[in-house]
Amino acid sequence: MASYRTFKQHLDADDLPKRILSLDGGGLRGMLSVQVLRRLEGLLRERFGDKDLRLSDYFDLIAGTSTGAIIAAGLSLGMTVDQIEEHYRNLGNKVFMRSFWRRGLLRDSYDATAVGEALRGVFGDGTLGRDDFRTGLLVVAKRLDTGSTWALTNNPRSRYFPPNPDRPRTIPNREYPLWQVVRASTAAPTFFAPERISIQSAVEGRDDVDGFFVDGGCSPHNNPALQALMTATMEGYKFNWTARSDRLLLVSVGTGKANPAVDTDSKFAGLAAAQGVLALKNLMEDCSDLVETMLQWLSSPSDTSRAIDREMGHCNPALGKDALLTYHRYNAYFTKDWFKQALGREVTDDYLETMQEMDRPENLDALAGLGKDVARAVKDEHLPKAFDVGVRMP
Repeated sequence: MASYRTFKQHLDADDLPKRILSLDGGGLRGMLSVQVLRRLEGLLRERFGDKDLRLSDYFDLIAGTSTGAIIAAGLSLGMTVDQIEEHYRNLGNKVFMRSFWRRGLLRDSYDATAVGEALRGVFGDGTLGRDDFRTGLLVVAKRLDTGSTWALTNNPRSRYFPPNPDRPRTIPNREYPLWQVVRASTAAPTFFAPERISIQSAVEGRDDVDGFFVDGGCSPHNNPALQALMTATMEGYKFNWTARSDRLLLVSVGTGKANPAVDTDSKFAGLAAAQGVLALKNLMEDCSDLVETMLQWLSSPSDTSRAIDREMGHCNPALGKDALLTYHRYNAYFTKDWFKQALGREVTDDYLETMQEMDRPENLDALAGLGKDVARAVKDEHLPKAFDVGVRMP
């Protein structure tokens, strides 16, 4: 049986190359991402001659926001892509059940309790400090009561992971239940109620202090790739990996880029409330575009990069003398031009409007088919063999 790096070895800041996998948020459109992951898993199994290889054996850190957090958590525990898809379909059909009584602006569209129960069923009661992680995990959530973005990891060296003797009431991150951390990252406003996580324990005469968390997509990191790069290389996060194109590989997988024209053409687009929602959705897309811009600008040229806009184009050459990482991005784009040019398909406005919705379980099969089309862009050379060093133990 093949022997791969241990959890500790995955996180260690040694002299070996490091590999990061980043997974966007996007509701049930995450089914698209799953198909790209299946392609990556298949290529790696073929390369290493091991039909049982998991993505957790290859990648040293797996980052996810919202639906990407669900997938990332499962992968970091050593699940196969087939197992992830099975859980994903079950979650989608169980959680996104439409109800007449949950229409309107006064109630969230779906039952957050059902989400928590479903996630607990997948991940159990283990915490961020559990001992069955196979590799590093990063989950992005937004703490609404402080306005701060939380990049929660399973790194034992991170600042808030262990108990703090100077602040004994503070609950260390390692004690946060994994299912609850993932639930916090998926708490999309209007879809699900926020998640409360106990941050400080009670003392005599004082209550617990809870953090009030919503979907990580409400931060600048619905695409968590830039946050993953910062987490891996900034001293404060205590990973301390080396940023260099031959030492750091980052693979980023999207859930489909929404087409704002589809929403603005809606008969409701003239309503003030609708315009507010559309502006927030556009802000999320703007943040994701900025993440792609920065990563293209910091990395070696890749045939997976896209023109960010007509003036900027592709964001190369790399900023500074040397690229800081090798970076590849896989995604779909919900425009007629992209479907025509990339897939040779003619699609209708109705198709685009339906497919870019995030809460339709009836779209899962179609999203899986689209994901297989996107996965054809994944090439063996996108995972340079120089990054195979250290994957297997001698």
